[in-house]
Parts: sequence; structure tokens; C-alpha cells
Amino acid sequence: MNSKKLINAWCLYDWANSAYNLVITSTIFPAYFEAVTRHPENGNTVRFLGRDFVNTALYNYALGTAFIVVAIISPILTAIADTRGNKKNFMRFFCTVGSIACAALYFFTPTETVNGVTLSSRALHIGVIFMVISCIGFWASLVFYNSYLPDLVTEDHRDRVSARGYTWGYIGSVILQVICFIIVFLPEMFGLNTEFEKNYMPHRISFVLVGIWWLGFGYISLNILPRGNINTVRTQKNVIKTGFLELKKVWSQVKHLPVLKRFLYSFFWYSAGIQTVFLAATQFGAKELHLSMTQLIITIMIIQLVAIPGAILISRISEKTGNIKTLIGVVIIWVALCIGGYFIQTATQFYILGAIVGLVMGGLQSLSRSTYANLMPETKDTASFFSFFDVTEKIALVLGMFSFAYVEELTGSMRNSVLALMFFFFLGVIFLGWTLRTQKKSTS
Repeated sequence: MNSKKLINAWCLYDWANSAYNLVITSTIFPAYFEAVTRHPENGNTVRFLGRDFVNTALYNYALGTAFIVVAIISPILTAIADTRGNKKNFMRFFCTVGSIACAALYFFTPTETVNGVTLSSRALHIGVIFMVISCIGFWASLVFYNSYLPDLVTEDHRDRVSARGYTWGYIGSVILQVICFIIVFLPEMFGLNTEFEKNYMPHRISFVLVGIWWLGFGYISLNILPRGNINTVRTQKNVIKTGFLELKKVWSQVKHLPVLKRFLYSFFWYSAGIQTVFLAATQFGAKELHLSMTQLIITIMIIQLVAIPGAILISRISEKTGNIKTLIGVVIIWVALCIGGYFIQTATQFYILGAIVGLVMGGLQSLSRSTYANLMPETKDTASFFSFFDVTEKIALVLGMFSFAYVEELTGSMRNSVLALMFFFFLGVIFLGWTLRTQKKSTS
């Protein structure tokens, strides 16, 4: 336990896959998707699988579908890892599948024609399908990645190590993001001279670079990390049945742990909000504020730069005030951010909002993970408990993404979708307060 080499290897995987989360999830790909599917003359609608969608709503529905798949397969994957005693193999599999699908987004491109450019139905389907597969690979690998934390680190070090993982992730993703930005803004340096090449090729190259970065550094991390629960006795149980039985077993234990149970209630609601904000922020800036790619990139860079000290700062605050009190304060800030997001009109206001988002986003995610690890009972089935944690988060994400997309289609504005997210954060605050009261009673 607390091996520096293993901790660094664990953090390195955050370095590897966070590039996907930044470039594909929050900056270049969502802006690219919105640009190549934009059709103002017909209400920005696209046809996918025989149905017309608002382009950005399709994006959010597709991601929501990916999270449904992850929520369903997570307990099965965990059961396989637990009963075979080797979660590293499965983490490697999803790292490989996710990174290759990410690189395959290179083929999501419009076609140059005499009258301009057109996006074929085939290209749209390629883009959406590979986006979903890469998303599944990313989040499924995190099921196993998160479950390593209590195996490698003692309880008194988990908050700091969890924050370190996020910090490494932010640093690694920013480095690759800068490389991608150079290609996007200076395409002539790379022999991209025609207008069509300048507008589309740099983004496609970025998707390939992310796939290579994720796969390369991910494999370095995986070569160092231990196999997993090496003392697990191999069984030939039905893993599908076992996986869901494990979730049921975890829930039966959680029901008798009132502090952990109420924390999970709160985590469900504020996760529905925070992850949706992160996934939809770029599209909101492009569509509602009509920001350029440069302005969107500036905002995301601000978020990344302040997220590093933000995660560390919130970790330090939690050491003095306690995890639950710190989480309550941070989620209240998110309520205010949703209200601010509804009213903002300028790029400067978007920058300011982005800075505050960055300050509290990484800290909230890091502290939530370590708080859950600390509230868990002593158990060897860490993968099962973290599978339950991840399934909770993914179901929340589905609710958040589908709600965001539906409200936009219903009202015609993403501003109303952002305001609707405030409801999720508000419920998170209420349940965190309940958790804190329960915690005080249990220790008195």
C-alpha cells in the first residue's frame, strides 16, 4: 500500500485518458460536430436512424445512450474481473477499444462538392457510432481504474492521491490540447492549404492524436499496475447473473449504512448536473452565444488551468472542514452557476463562468470519489462497490443528458436546459445536508 511507483502509474492513466475527456468530450469534437451538422435553413435538424433531430440534441441523446450501455455492462464487467482476479485485462481492453474508436472519428467528415460541402448520412452515422463506442471505452475503463484506489492507497492518503490523479489528468490533457490547437490554428504549417483542408482536417488529425496519446500512455500505466485482486479464487459462475447479484449485495449493505446511502442519493442528483454541464458547455457557447472556436478554446483552457489548483484547494479545505461540508458548499456554487448560465450574454461573462466552473469541477469529482472510498465498509470487493458507484453516476448522466436534450427540443433553447439542471444541484444540496445530519448523529 502507498507505493509511490504504483500511485504514479495509477495517476498516469488519468494523464492518458483525460485527453479524450478534454479534446473529444468538451472542446474540439463537440464544436466540430455542431459545425459540420449545422443547417440553419432547416432548423439545424439532421436525420439519424430515420428520425429528425436537432443536431445538438442528437449529440446529447447519443452520449446518453452510451451511458446507458455503460450502466448496464458495468456490473457484468466487474463480476468478470472479480471472479477472474484480473481487472487489468479488462481495463486494457476498454482502453484499446475506446482509443481506436476515438482515432476512427477521423472518418467523420463532410464531402467537398461544387456547391460547398455536404454531410452524407453515412458520415453522420460513422461519427455518432464511433463517438458512442469511444465514450463507452472511456467510461468502462474507469470502472476498473477507480476500483484500484482503495487497493493501492490507505484511507488517510486517498483524498490527496485522488486529487493528484485529477491533477495529472488536467496537465496531460492540456499538453495535448495545446498541440491540437497549434494544428487547428496554424494548419499551413502542416501542409493544409485549401479552405476545405483548413476547416476540417486539423480537427480530424486531433482525433487521431488523442487516440494515440490515450493508447500509448495508457499501456505504460497498465504495464506497471498490478493484475488486480490476485488472491481471488477463479470461478466459472454466470458473470451476468453474478454482476447484478453483486450490485444487489452491495445495495443490501448500503441500506444498512445510512451515511453512505444518503451520500449516494446526493451524489446521484448533483452528478446528473455536473457531468451534463461539462459535456454540453461547448455546444452552449457555440449555439447560444455564437462564440468562435477561438473563444470556446480560451474558455476551456481557463477551465483546465484553474481546475488544477481548484482540485488541490478543495482537497485542503475538506481536510479542515470535512468532506460533506465542503461538498455542500461546492454544490451550492453550482446552483449559482446554472442561474448565471441562463443569463449570460457575452464572451467575457462566459470566460468568468468557465473560470468558476473549472475551480469547482475537478474538486467536486475528486472529493466525491474519495468520500465514497472513505465511507465504504472494509471489503475485498472494491470493484463491486465502485461498480455500484459508477452505475449510480451513469444513470444520473443519462437523466441529465436526456433532460438537457429534451428541454432544448421542447423549448428551442439551451438556456432553458441549463436552468433545468439547477433542479438537480438543488436536490444534491438537500441530500448532502441530510447526509451531514446523519453523520453527526452516528458519531455523537
